[in-house]
Amino acid sequence: MTGIARVLRALTAAGSALLAVAAAAPVASASPEPRAPREFVDLRSVDPTIITEMRYTTAHNFMGEPVDGYRQAVCILTRPAARALRTAQRSLLRKGYSLKVYDCYRPQRAVDHFVRWAKDLDDQGMKGEFYPLVDKTRLFEDGYIAEKSGHSRGSTVDLTLVKLPALPTRPYEPGEDLTPCYGPKDERFPDNSVDMGTGYDCFDTLSHTDDPRVQGAQRANRQFLRSTLTGLGFVNLAEEWWHFTYKPELFPDTYFDFPVARRSVAGR
Repeated sequence: MTGIARVLRALTAAGSALLAVAAAAPVASASPEPRAPREFVDLRSVDPTIITEMRYTTAHNFMGEPVDGYRQAVCILTRPAARALRTAQRSLLRKGYSLKVYDCYRPQRAVDHFVRWAKDLDDQGMKGEFYPLVDKTRLFEDGYIAEKSGHSRGSTVDLTLVKLPALPTRPYEPGEDLTPCYGPKDERFPDNSVDMGTGYDCFDTLSHTDDPRVQGAQRANRQFLRSTLTGLGFVNLAEEWWHFTYKPELFPDTYFDFPVARRSVAGR
């Protein structure tokens, strides 16, 4: 046998051995991503006129990075909550306003990401905007971060009002100078919403809906948003002017973990 023949024979034998090992090895199968129950919908399929600015798909949030589980900038809600928002939007459009949503359904994996971040006391890159006056060691005790969120049940939404015609909101540039979320509107990060007295996700008592220090047009805007929604079944969280839950909830005791993505509600 020539030297070349011996080499070819050895390579053939080695290849056969590798094929045998591969055939004997168990085939790994990826677990399919969970999908939303049939009662969940993409808000745009119910009312495409509502402005969507899903903050947790971006780095412009209190953690400074996109949040686990937010794959696409889509607002997912239970169908009754989405329909109630459609009713609110129709009323607001006649008055020259639009709703704008910042967050809707939130997967449990995102809440877990919040918890990990809150426990990492060295990560305070976004403190200057979102929690300037709050010591990060107090985020759990003061109620800003929790291990469960009503958002994960699917009927809670964070939102605001925009005066029409809506101006564009410039994108956040990671690393840019931060300004406190409770400062005057022309000093805060620019947002095309009406002035609510603080920015979204502001960890400060000024975010309490009825904080007595918030007066004038800011207070009127908060009351306008709340009165528009509470008449349709939404309940405001007193500590956050932007946070509303539709009642009764379809899933009051279930915390879902399907990703925020169109495929989670495809075909609804």
